[in-house]
Amino acid sequence: MNKKSKKAIVVGAGLGGLSTAIRLQSKGYSVTVFEANAYFGGKLTAFEEEGYRFDMGPSLFTMPQFIEDLFSITHKNIADYFNYKKKETVCNYFYEDGTRFSAKADVKQFADNAKKSFNVDDSSIENYLEKSKKKYDLTASLFLEKSLHKLNTYLSKDTVKAIFQVNSLDINTTLHNYNAAVFKDDKLVQLFDRFATYNGSSPYQTPGIMSMIPHLEQYFGTYFPKGGMHSITKSMYQLAKDIGVTFQFNTLVDEILVEQKTAIGIIENENKHLADVVISNADVVPSYRKLLKKQKAPEKTLQQPRSSSALIFYWGIEKLFPELDLHNIFFSEDYKTEFDYIFNKKDVFEDATIYVNITSKEEKTDAPQGKENWFVMVNVPSNTGQDWDAIISKTKQNIITKLSRILNVDFAKLIGYESILDPRKIESNTQSYQGALYGASSNNKFAAFLRHPNFSQEIKNLYFCGGSVHPGGGIPLCLLSGKIVSELILND
Repeated sequence: MNKKSKKAIVVGAGLGGLSTAIRLQSKGYSVTVFEANAYFGGKLTAFEEEGYRFDMGPSLFTMPQFIEDLFSITHKNIADYFNYKKKETVCNYFYEDGTRFSAKADVKQFADNAKKSFNVDDSSIENYLEKSKKKYDLTASLFLEKSLHKLNTYLSKDTVKAIFQVNSLDINTTLHNYNAAVFKDDKLVQLFDRFATYNGSSPYQTPGIMSMIPHLEQYFGTYFPKGGMHSITKSMYQLAKDIGVTFQFNTLVDEILVEQKTAIGIIENENKHLADVVISNADVVPSYRKLLKKQKAPEKTLQQPRSSSALIFYWGIEKLFPELDLHNIFFSEDYKTEFDYIFNKKDVFEDATIYVNITSKEEKTDAPQGKENWFVMVNVPSNTGQDWDAIISKTKQNIITKLSRILNVDFAKLIGYESILDPRKIESNTQSYQGALYGASSNNKFAAFLRHPNFSQEIKNLYFCGGSVHPGGGIPLCLLSGKIVSELILND
């Protein structure tokens, strides 16, 4: 059948939805994206206030090849839409005892700096990162680039190779136990443990295979997009429009239409829109609870524990810290208790790890002269009805106290502007169930197989993309979900 005669509807203009729309439109489909908000990008958006510009969502950009691929398949010059540069320093780390560590992008420099800051040989660091690379190389094509719920995925040579070397993947230990067995220095263990937060999990529960994540930073590098993180979705949106994708904003989809176990379109405000395929970029839980409420839901999948959420303070401050880079992490001392708080919903934790991102270090126009825009985040539990107003008040004071102590300054006096994003707002703004940033948590060695697939096993022509389904959350994986979905549609 002529693909140009086919119509696709995408519900949601987040990263996964934009990626899917671009790929299908480039293959001849006529794609319409329906977005409830007045803006595109989902969690990856921005706002401006009082001369400050803040990226609201993800603060780390890696694996730019997945963005580049979108421009390649559409035969567009990426430089006309999107520009970025590689960072020499990935991140700066601050510890309570005064230890500071500058994580360089170059592996040799990273290892040399680690040898100076921690009780470790540089060869141990290099061996760790080499094993991280091996785990990624063995599993990427299986876990990240293909559907785990299609038989042909398991018939490839890459899958067979991974199965024969399964013992080297460390799936039967936790990330923390793996790191603790490799490194003697608790601060270094903590540094590599924190990569569990890249998919909203706990290092004390997620499997050791997650030690592949540091490879993504060290091998592929980290980058700063010109114009800030929001320029990622801005460039994708412009690309989508330029190749013919249609967008309808401020349009709340009420239902995905299903007839005879086949998705045939959507309904919004009593208007019916028909299509050959329907792709939901909405969180998989509200996708079923709201858009597919007449259909049988996969309850076991929907009831999986959620990933962590975030509490973010957007602060405009006096520019006083030239030694701080774009990315900075201030560690807690009691790291295990912090994750008990996040995943066991205990009382607010007083010494959380603080993530600080300062885009005005790169984009001077992101803050007024003499000021800086600070994105200050702590990992928190998903929203299950906590007293967030009390948590916000207490957490803010804890952060100010911690930054004042470590940076040796009265930090409260530096804050001239403030806006706050909490799990309640994340949930209401993006329809992410419980405000979880990554859908279901990965605190299980079978988590990759338990995530909802990119297609419906019950309803024909219905597909799913975005961070709440396979392969997971974060910029690279959301982009890959769009690739997986488009390939499934074309193959089907």
